Amino acid sequence: MKRTDFSAYTSIATLRAIESLDPFMTQDIAMALAEKHTRFALGTFSHAGCPPFAGLVLLDGERVVAVDALRALCAACGHPMPEASSTLSLIEHWPASLTALQAAANALSQPSTAAARMAADLLVPMSSLRVHPPVAPRQILLSGANYFKHVVDIIVDLGPGKTPCTDGMDPSQLRAYAEDLMRRRQREGDPYIFSKPVSVLSGAFDPIVLPPDALQPDWELELVVVIGEAARHVKREDAFKHIAGYTIANDITDRGRIWTRGDMKAMGTDWISSKSSPTYLPVGPYIVPASHVADPHDLRIELKLNGEAKQDESTDDMIFGVARLVEHVSSVVQLLPGDLICTGSPAGNGTHYNRFLQPGDVVEASITGLGCQRTPVISERT
Repeated sequence: MKRTDFSAYTSIATLRAIESLDPFMTQDIAMALAEKHTRFALGTFSHAGCPPFAGLVLLDGERVVAVDALRALCAACGHPMPEASSTLSLIEHWPASLTALQAAANALSQPSTAAARMAADLLVPMSSLRVHPPVAPRQILLSGANYFKHVVDIIVDLGPGKTPCTDGMDPSQLRAYAEDLMRRRQREGDPYIFSKPVSVLSGAFDPIVLPPDALQPDWELELVVVIGEAARHVKREDAFKHIAGYTIANDITDRGRIWTRGDMKAMGTDWISSKSSPTYLPVGPYIVPASHVADPHDLRIELKLNGEAKQDESTDDMIFGVARLVEHVSSVVQLLPGDLICTGSPAGNGTHYNRFLQPGDVVEASITGLGCQRTPVISERT
């Protein structure tokens, strides 16, 4: 089920639109547009223990240059960079930042001026830098149970009687019931949203640190929406206007600590205990502007554990799409620039395999066009 991309900036959509023009004109126009829209990303990096800096990433080759080093180039291009020193502050001025960064990326891809050549000489491989979480958000919101097949598999794996109205069902009846339930939820329900503290953030190549009392730490790879403009009571048809870009997150969850115990059992889920240890949200490696993501519902999302595929799905399997999530979250929360909305995880979590994270594991994760993560798993030192 494909959804329309409402982004006002999507150059790929423009390229598709010109296909109806004179075929002899199409190639020239397409080449001109491509030159104007070099793909880039924005991240936070450091080198040799120095303070972190905001960096522009040329996605062709993953080369990085400090945003502060681009000010002269942006001025020469006629698009001054906002006075912002961090990724968050750039996102707080997103329309002007996007224009300046795009102009710089275009010039760097074909450095034909002295200013462009000087800036291009400063490009370094991302692999030579420490990669931090790309932005320091003020809020992290997450959507639970938002992939159709994932939720259906959970209901089937739990077995009869574990979900209301399923007593006595065989696996085929359980699956049919679960699928119908999810279709009704999609038509009539609302997203399920919770939050994580910002202290869980770690970089795309930092280790996942398991505390001594970890029980069943599990992986949940997710597409992340990065808010670019403050949002409150936003309608879904306007949602994409409030999105700066997209990134990747792995929402680590201790399945053994989700449900409250003892005399507090009636309180239900305990997201603080199960999801809030430091490093339980690797994010990045960078933020790709929405203008360079043609359709966030047509991305392949893959996770491997020690080289073995565990999650491999399309973001098209979301129950509630990106616009619906922004609409719903903004109806209950004041969204701020730089805030993250994790959109849910597809089928293939450790619960399904009865295999959970342990020291020595290596988790590799990727989403089409958004880069990749590689996070070793270690024990916390106490």
